Amino acid sequence: MSRLLLSSFLLTLCASPLSAGKFNKKLNVGDAAPAWGALEATDGKKYALADFKDKDVLVVVFTCNSCIVAGLYEERLIAFAAECNKPGSTVGFVAINVNTGKADALPAMKERAKKMKFGFTYLYDPSQKVALDYGAMFTPECFVLNKDRKVVYMGAFDDKAGGEPKMKYVADAVAAARDGKAAAPAETSAAAGCKIKFDKKDDE
Repeated sequence: MSRLLLSSFLLTLCASPLSAGKFNKKLNVGDAAPAWGALEATDGKKYALADFKDKDVLVVVFTCNSCIVAGLYEERLIAFAAECNKPGSTVGFVAINVNTGKADALPAMKERAKKMKFGFTYLYDPSQKVALDYGAMFTPECFVLNKDRKVVYMGAFDDKAGGEPKMKYVADAVAAARDGKAAAPAETSAAAGCKIKFDKKDDE
């Protein structure tokens, strides 16, 4: 009887999908990317996840104005987004900010986007729901979605906030997704940036 119960338990355990990744408490690689509704951007328009359906690969980066580490990555994100935005590109790029303090509110985002000449869509979600849905905890934190909008990579943009990186995780994951291959690595810890300032406890 005990053997039967043990076998049943093991079969149930093996059949149960993993609920989260190694570092992400919410999503695992291979999960469907949570959709978001229309969020306001610094260009005055609103964008939902579905608005990027023409892109075979979509890079989603959670960032903000006030984090020093996010600031260190701005030039790299601008350059990467410029490559994504070239004519005929099948790769999309969107940044999302969910912090609600004055330095990170939409007016400040618009000023930052203008000053730094952001060439990418920069969205604001004061409800913070999209970050909670993605399990994003830090800025910057990146997600690469394939054509089916499954998560193929999540974690840091690269392996070094300051200086020249050796590993370009997001770029490599995008290349793999375009070729229909698995990213390696498919998950890393987020860059050692600032924790997202959730208005409620992270585990709620």
